[in-house]
Amino acid sequence: MASANTTVYDIADCTFSYRGFPCLSDIDLTLQQGKLYGLIGPNGSGKTTLLNLLTGTAKPTTGSVTFYSSKIHSYPKPELARKLSFVPQSFSMEFEYTVFEVVMMGRHPFIERFGQPGSHDIELVMKSLKTLDIFHLKDRYITRLSGGERQRVIVARALAQNTDVMVLDEATASLDVRHSIDIMHALRTRVTQSNATIIAAIHDLDLAACFCDELVIMQDGRIHTSGPVNDVLSGEMLKNVFSVDADIAYSSENTAHIQYRYTHDQQ
Repeated sequence: MASANTTVYDIADCTFSYRGFPCLSDIDLTLQQGKLYGLIGPNGSGKTTLLNLLTGTAKPTTGSVTFYSSKIHSYPKPELARKLSFVPQSFSMEFEYTVFEVVMMGRHPFIERFGQPGSHDIELVMKSLKTLDIFHLKDRYITRLSGGERQRVIVARALAQNTDVMVLDEATASLDVRHSIDIMHALRTRVTQSNATIIAAIHDLDLAACFCDELVIMQDGRIHTSGPVNDVLSGEMLKNVFSVDADIAYSSENTAHIQYRYTHDQQ
């Protein structure tokens, strides 16, 4: 595990265009080891595209993405899979694998070809199943689960992969409040106990404010601002970026909470 002051990502002068349409512009960002980063912004602001650059799924049109001092695309896929896990925004699987088998797929980068999972692999899978409250589903087929249950399985797979870096794209979007909090708590614990680095696109701003160390705020394909939660989260920012009226309140533990100001026009 890298030390806390290690630079995990150094993104310099990045742009990305898809079929000539500019999706990202002027992206400069440095992400450090041992932090939970929340990536927030309106729909279409470029969050998923930025995550695709971070995982090496997409190549920048210009600029560079450095991952642990090497260009992200210089890593062989097996080596990258031992360093980086990814939870996509949506997931589908047509084959009837059990939940246990799907979560065990997170251990495949660490198991020799044609080898069998060892006791450590099984231990990590079982721990992830229990952490995400899906242990009772371990023998169920993935094709017979609800959308929310499948999403928890894929997060459990990434946790079992046990990498230094995790990237998640709206992992809590289809979940109820309890399981959303469970996932965010699991991510927070992973950072605190293992010095992992987690970058998560999050649509629930209160969850982001409560659990993240820093926020990266996207707007129109650019980084509007980034920094510690309490430094960048403000009513002015929410108005400018999300077009909502809100105030920021702080708990006794100095955790930010968003208080939206709703209006109802009577005819």
